[in-house]
Parts: sequence; structure tokens; C-alpha cells
Amino acid sequence: MEVKAMRVLMLGWEFPPFITGGLGTACYGLTRALDEQGVEILFVLPGRSDPSAVSHLRLISQEVKATPDPAEQKKPATVPETDSATTTQKRVDQHIDGHRTPDTTGEFQHTEFLRIPSPLLHPYQQQAEDTVVGLQTTRTFNIPGQDVPGHVISRTFDADKKIINGDLDLSDEELAEEKPKEGTSSSSGDYGGNLMEQVEAYARFATRAASKESFDVIHAHDWMTFPAGLALARRTGKPLVTQVHSTEFDRSGENVNQQVYDIERRGMHGSIKIITVSQLTKNIVTNRYGISPSRVSVVYNGINVDPVATGISPIGRREKIVLYMGRITFQKGPEYFIRAATRVLQVMKDVRFVIAGSGDMYQRCIEMAAEAGIGNKILFTGFLRGRDIDRVFAMANLYVMPSVSEPFGIAPLEALSHDVPVLISKSSGVSEVLTHALKVDFWDTEAMADKIVAVLKHPPLSQTLKRHAAMEVRQLTWQDAATGCRQVYAEAIQGMNAGAMSS
Repeated sequence: MEVKAMRVLMLGWEFPPFITGGLGTACYGLTRALDEQGVEILFVLPGRSDPSAVSHLRLISQEVKATPDPAEQKKPATVPETDSATTTQKRVDQHIDGHRTPDTTGEFQHTEFLRIPSPLLHPYQQQAEDTVVGLQTTRTFNIPGQDVPGHVISRTFDADKKIINGDLDLSDEELAEEKPKEGTSSSSGDYGGNLMEQVEAYARFATRAASKESFDVIHAHDWMTFPAGLALARRTGKPLVTQVHSTEFDRSGENVNQQVYDIERRGMHGSIKIITVSQLTKNIVTNRYGISPSRVSVVYNGINVDPVATGISPIGRREKIVLYMGRITFQKGPEYFIRAATRVLQVMKDVRFVIAGSGDMYQRCIEMAAEAGIGNKILFTGFLRGRDIDRVFAMANLYVMPSVSEPFGIAPLEALSHDVPVLISKSSGVSEVLTHALKVDFWDTEAMADKIVAVLKHPPLSQTLKRHAAMEVRQLTWQDAATGCRQVYAEAIQGMNAGAMSS
């Protein structure tokens, strides 16, 4: 007798090629590994609506205009004559039933993607300085019958009830009360109203579009998707698993945004099981959010080692290169990197520091380097992707991750896969799984500088770190992460069934 494959409704905020950080990378690696293990996945995403950019997406907008077949794409779009909730729901059903388009790239065999076009707001950094995905760039998305610049569209809700506030029993009519509103939206990816409206829009559309689907478990990634997960769990009776890639305490220290914290806490307490990416994050979840440790499972991230990327030869140059790559935000500790660089340059002159990334501290870090008199020794590259990342790793002699609070930290694994030794913050999840890496307290810039100098001045130390760490990295696979998630899914389903039987 053939065993029925598990079907997962995955809720995420990022996925390649439209990513700005580790969340999208993690979602991709995990989804691909689950797919390879035969798990069927329907992945619901917000983001750009250009169907030519991503061939593996089934695109349905808030107005529920499904991406047509290529033969239909030449036909002009039309504005619907009515926008009633009943008609909207009928169009949802019709398009979902009539446009089942799984990935055609061959990369995914059991996965379908639903993309909800909206401004691509990143919740963890300002986007104004991000020339690649910032809202300063005009982009269009699919509102039937019109092309509207992405930076002048926001959404508003007249109803008092909102899913992000815990109102989970909205009717189809109430879910459809969302309406487009023109106006200049903020170009920052902070926790302002624009982002919250997009989280609400995502939750409403996901609830309408996915509640008719067949699945065994709901997997929601980070707080932006928790409201949608809670609403879908309430509507369908399916178990909800939330995965915490970072918490509001990681991102903001003690200056937490109360609304985001409330969404996180509500999502975790409404879940059957919770996945964290490290023991560090599990401790925060249990101590700061009041979650029982028995409900939390640690599933470490993995890495896909690219044989082409690892084959890139190091670029010979006179200066040593020390690399920081990541968002330039409070959480990532870029100011400590600059302070350590200042100390290093007092004893070594043939060193250049590279800061690759963007974020709300970008300008401040440039000013810090200038004030310290090392502006000519620090290169700010802005946001990098694709082969540019491979090239900058090929140049590096050392990668430094000075994070104040890092739930996991995929970037050090990427550095090691490129044969670059790493110096990482002790306040990170990845420090739990890497033995052959130099570790430092993020605030101890003197010790950080000493370790940087040691690696740069002593090639045998660098070679030893690279050789032994490479063996560790090969043991950290997305296949293991997928196996861990499948175990959590099984426990969630069993827990839900046991609860139903006892009620």
C-alpha cells in the first residue's frame, strides 16, 4: 500500500531570487531539501509580480488574477466589473483550480509557489540605501488593468478587525474589505504602518487563497507570516508550526517594538510546535515569550556547498582583506567591526576592510570610519548577490561576524565553504555547531582585533582553521534540517490528533 506524501502549507516572506538576507536563503535551502525528500509543499509568498523573472511561481495577486498561460499573456488585462467578496472568492476558487503550475525549472519536483504581489518590504532594515531591492526603485505589480509604481501603493483596511491584532474569525466578506490606496509610502523597511498593512494584506489573502487547499500541516516562517498561520489554523483545523529565525530581542535589543513582540508571542502560543534555529534562540523563546521548552525543537540551518563557487581561485593582492558581509544594522554589530579595524590598523598597514551589505546604519558606519581616520581603509560595497558574493569571498583572508545577537548565522558557513576562515561572535547560534572557528565577545573589540591580526600574520593558523572547519561544514546539511522539520511536523500532527480525541 502506497503511503501518502505529507503536504505542507509553507508561509514565507522571502524566497530567491528576491531576497535580502538569511531568511530567504534558509527558506530556499529547507524547501529544496524537503522537496527532495518527497514532501509536497505549497509555498505562499509576497513580493514582485513579474512572472518572467521566476518560472517556478504560480502567481495570484490580491485581486486574484492568476498568472495566465504564455498563450494568454498577450491578451490585455481588464478591470473586474465587481469587487464583491462573493465574486472575489469565486475567482480565488476558479484560478486556484485552473492554474496549477508547479515548478518548471526541474529544481523542485513536489513544490508549488503562490506569490502575492506587493511592495517588497523587508522588515529588518531600511531599504532607502539598498539599490538592489529598495523601494526607491520603481517596480510594477499585478493590479488587473493597470501598472502602478510599487512605491506609491499601500493598502488600508476600513474594518476594526485585523488578523495582526488577533482577530482570527473574519468572514470572507471581512477578509475582502482590504482596498488599494494611493499615496506615497515610506521607503524604510521599519515597523511602520506600511509594513504592518502588508502583513495584514498577506494574512488576508493567504487565508482566502489557501484555506481551500489540501494540506497536513502549516509551517510559518518568522513573525510576518504568523498572523496568516494562526488564521489558517483556525479556519482549517490543521496544526500550526512556527519557525523563529530571529526574535524582536535579537533585532532591537531591549528597545522592542511592542506590536511585533505581541505578534511573535501570539504566534508562538497559538502553535502546536515551535522550531528555533539554535539553542540560543530557544532560550529566548522560553524565557522572553513564556513558551514551554517541551514545545520547542532546535533545527539548525544548513548550507549548500557550490562546487563552482568553491573552485574560484583566491585573488592575489598585496593587501590582506578582512570581510564583513550582512545587514548593516544594530543586530549585526558593524560598529564593533569598525572599532576592531581601527585597532588592527594601528599595528598592520597592509590590511583593507570590506563591508558588504546595506541597512539603517549604513551612513553612520561610513561616518564612523571617517571619524576614526580609516575611511581610506574600509570599502563599503553596498548590497551584493550572486557571483559578486563569490568574488568577494575569493578576495577575503578572514570573515568576521561581530553580531550582537545572531539566532544562527548562515554567512560564516558560506565563508567556510569558500575556504575562508571565520571569526564569529559568541552570541550566535552558529557558534554552537562550529568548533574550529575563532570566537569572541562582540563588545570586546581589543580581543577581536588581536584575533584578526593573529590570522593575518600566521598562515599556519589560517590553514588549520580552514582545514578543520571545512569538515564541520560538510556535516551541516539542509537534508538534516529537512529531516528535523519532518519530525516536528509528525509531532505536531500527532499532538493535534491527540487533542482532538481528548476533547
